[in-house]
Amino acid sequence: MKIGLIGWGVETQSAYRYFGPDHQYLICNEEPRDDFPAGDNIQIQFINTPRTPGLVGNVADLTYLDGVEDCQQIIFAAASRKNLEKHFDENSDFWQKAKTIQHIFFEESPTKNIIGVTGSKGKGTTSTLIAKMLEAGGLKTSLGGNIGLAVLDLLPNVTPESWVVLELSSFQLYKFPHSPHIAVFLKLWPEHIDEWHKTMEDYISSKANIFTNQTDSDFAVYLPSNEHSSQSAQLSKGKHIPYTKTPGAFIDSQNLVINDQIIMGISGIKLIGPHNLENVCAAVTAVWQVHQNVDAIKSVLTSFTGLEHRLEFAGEINGVRYYDDSFGTTPDTAIVAMDSFKEPKVIVIGGHDKGNPFEDLAKRLTDSDIRHVVFIGNTGAKILDLAIQVGFDKSKATIKENSNDWTMSEILNMLSISACPGDVALLSTGCASFGMFKDYKERGQLFKSAVRSLIS
Repeated sequence: MKIGLIGWGVETQSAYRYFGPDHQYLICNEEPRDDFPAGDNIQIQFINTPRTPGLVGNVADLTYLDGVEDCQQIIFAAASRKNLEKHFDENSDFWQKAKTIQHIFFEESPTKNIIGVTGSKGKGTTSTLIAKMLEAGGLKTSLGGNIGLAVLDLLPNVTPESWVVLELSSFQLYKFPHSPHIAVFLKLWPEHIDEWHKTMEDYISSKANIFTNQTDSDFAVYLPSNEHSSQSAQLSKGKHIPYTKTPGAFIDSQNLVINDQIIMGISGIKLIGPHNLENVCAAVTAVWQVHQNVDAIKSVLTSFTGLEHRLEFAGEINGVRYYDDSFGTTPDTAIVAMDSFKEPKVIVIGGHDKGNPFEDLAKRLTDSDIRHVVFIGNTGAKILDLAIQVGFDKSKATIKENSNDWTMSEILNMLSISACPGDVALLSTGCASFGMFKDYKERGQLFKSAVRSLIS
């Protein structure tokens, strides 16, 4: 069989392992890579001109896809679908044999005990909390999707009794015909608009697919205070359960409560910030539909401090605590990070422009708890101008004429100069990293390395 793989990343590499070497392969990728497999049975196609930094799935030159329609089976990276829709008509026979690894997993999984989590931010934290709580309750659990392992790499260890927790992105859910048994829809705000999803409606409808194919035996967990989450839940035929209010988990008198059962006081929860209390409520609400082991749930909440690059403590220098929040790539996440600390803050803002509005972020920077801001990247000057228009004191800003020229050592130096003992220093840019760094991971790692170098 000839198999077409569109994109050469985590998802399609797992498909290559899944199908094995005894096939003919056509691998189509947007750019050259140094890790393509070699062999007489493998043909590689890619675009020779450099790709614009940013998300895949939005290139103009689609010649790299030529001939893929002749393959008997086609597996495409979820983010490649927009390119394919430009290249192949909606009614083309191509779509009868093209699928993602998520399609294969839902079709082949021996268990229907699947919990899916989506939303704009908090997916990874909530998914991890759910998986850890299930494991603490004695259940065999796998975690994957948009976090950890690709779903096809999970399959060999999945049994009919297993539980599988999947973080699901809008790319993976776009026009997806399956829904998990327990679907969790976190807070949603604009992201990837104009960059992949051309409209907010397209973004919301993709996320809402987590509910669309549920049956009356399934569960829809949603955030009632977020209209996109609550309205999307109406698409589910399953049982609708809100979180942050009964009958889901909620905070009452400084306690985490569900079904009149006090789980624990919130002062013992290790995760930082009010946004993470929402994530905790979502996770507990989902897990409660599987088991009600309070000790198991509490053991996770009193030990789990969070994922890498999500308000991750990087170190303390001269009484200033430094936090890596590089994963936060939207204006809203930067605001959430600032709101997570009562102390005065020095913060890094700016980066690659994903088309998000910066007005609310600019206004937040005028608050009295912001001691200083280091503006970086393509958006640095834009955000600074907006902030000045709403009352920001320019003397509290540091910016370069070419804000893409900052090194991480310079950024950290500016933070340390501006901070006072007792302050919090945040790398929470509100923007993507492209143009200055390979990705948010590299940006965060460089930040932590720079902090460690000053400590040592």
